[in-house]
Amino acid sequence: MGAEAGTLTFMAGGAAADVARAEPLLSAMGKKTVRCGPAGAGQAAKICNNMILGISMIAVSEAFVLGESLGLSHQALYDVASTASGQCWALTTNCPVPGPVPGSPANRDYRPGFAAPLMAKDLGLAAAAIRAGGVRAELGLRAAEMYRDFAQGPGAEKDFSGIVEALRNPEGQAHE
Repeated sequence: MGAEAGTLTFMAGGAAADVARAEPLLSAMGKKTVRCGPAGAGQAAKICNNMILGISMIAVSEAFVLGESLGLSHQALYDVASTASGQCWALTTNCPVPGPVPGSPANRDYRPGFAAPLMAKDLGLAAAAIRAGGVRAELGLRAAEMYRDFAQGPGAEKDFSGIVEALRNPEGQAHE
């Protein structure tokens, strides 16, 4: 969706001159290119960014499942969280429940914009880097496990925001 809308941010690694040479091509698909450092730094930024997104989507999804159990409507929770301290991209762009955000995959039966298996792949790369670097990132590791299970099971052909369904129905998840 971001490429079609021309709103992507590209994370690039490589020599400054090489990134500058690629800028015209990248700007045709996105609004911003960030040179993150030498070769490989763009991939590092991507997995860190997607770790934030994966954790955020799980948090937003858990909040909606909790809100449902407490009798809140999706719209009421969205109206509060989207203008208060819970505001984040996972909520305002890819809201995991139908209704509040018309362009959200939740309104299209979770047809992928960013497929759950791609999120699982990126979080798997993040988890490997966490372990290799001895970094304490417990939420990142747990998010990688949750998306791996979701992508291997009911989320295999769904958008990453469909993780809300796994939180509602944990029995449907693949288990180790």
